[in-house]
Amino acid sequence: MPEGLLEGRVALVTGASRGIGAAVAKLFAAQGAHIIALARTVGGLEELDDAIAAAGGTATLVPQDLADLDAIDRLGAALHERFGKLDILVANAGVLGVLSPIAHVEPKVWDETMLLNVTVNFRLIRSLDPLLRLSDAGRAIFVTSGAARAPRAYWGPYGTSKAALDYMVGTWAPEVAKTSIRVNLLNPGATRTGMRAAAMPGEDPGTLPTPDDIAPAFLDLASPACTKHGETVNAQEK
Repeated sequence: MPEGLLEGRVALVTGASRGIGAAVAKLFAAQGAHIIALARTVGGLEELDDAIAAAGGTATLVPQDLADLDAIDRLGAALHERFGKLDILVANAGVLGVLSPIAHVEPKVWDETMLLNVTVNFRLIRSLDPLLRLSDAGRAIFVTSGAARAPRAYWGPYGTSKAALDYMVGTWAPEVAKTSIRVNLLNPGATRTGMRAAAMPGEDPGTLPTPDDIAPAFLDLASPACTKHGETVNAQEK
C-alpha cells in the first residue's frame, strides 16, 4: 500500500495497548498519523510507543480508564488545547462481559458491559464531535460484531451492547452527513485476540486472521479519501 495516507493527521485509538487497537495504531503511525493511544495498561502502551518510535512514528500515551466518564470530557478539552482538532477516532475498546444464560447474568456484569461498550462510546461522541468537525476530513470508526445482528444463546450482554452501539452510531451518521465527518461501523470478524480466546477457548487460534491482518480495513475508513458513511464494513468479507 502507498505510504503516507494519513500524513499529518491526528488519530485517537481506544483499547490501543493490545490486539486490534495496537495493530491499528501501529499501521496508522506507519502511514504518518500521530497516534493518541488510550488504554488502561501502562506497560502495553509503553510497548506500543516503543514499536511506533522504532518505525519512525510518533504517539501520545493516555493511560486512562474509560469507565471514568468525566475523564473523557477532559480528554476532549486536552486534545483541543494541544492539537486544535481530531482527524480520526477509532473506538475499539470493549469487553466481552460473560457468556451465560441471560437470566443468570449478574447485574454488575450487565452494567459494566453496557457502560464500556455503549455509554463510553456515547461519551466519546459527545466529547469529540466538535473536534472531528474541526478536521477537513473527520473519520470515526466503531468496532461492532456479528453478535449485534444475529442473537444467539448465552451472548446476551455482549450482543445487546453491540446492537445498542450500532443503533447509536447509526443515528449519529445522518446527523453529521452535511459535515466533513464520515462515520462507520467495522466488524473485524473472528480474529486472534484475547477476547476471542476467552469466548471460544476450544478454538485453534492459528486458524484465525491476526489483528495485523484486520488493520488495513480500518485504514480504508480512516483515509481522507473515504466516501463510506453510515455503513457497516465487514473486514473479512471478500
